[in-house]
Amino acid sequence: MDKFRIGFEEMAWENPKTGVFQKIYADGHKQIRLLRFEYGFVEEDWCRKGHIGYVLNGSMTINFNGTHKSFGKGDGLWIEAGEGHQHKVIMEKDGFVELVLFEEG
Repeated sequence: MDKFRIGFEEMAWENPKTGVFQKIYADGHKQIRLLRFEYGFVEEDWCRKGHIGYVLNGSMTINFNGTHKSFGKGDGLWIEAGEGHQHKVIMEKDGFVELVLFEEG
């Protein structure tokens, strides 16, 4: 890493739980995450964090408190923080999605 370039290619993938892989660059209160969700990833609790991102490859469905929205390659996403925007990622069998998220750290 240098002052202007984030070398995701040189970073190792973290595997914090089944079906999710990530690379994170954080600086102070902001971070950028390169994520890959695969079939087998299950979000047990509702996420209430805010996310701004872009789908690089693949597809996923997000359950917004009972309303399902699909996201695929080329789609952006903007999810506000808070209980009113709680959500869970749903991965289809044999599916995957790669995305980049810009978040508060």
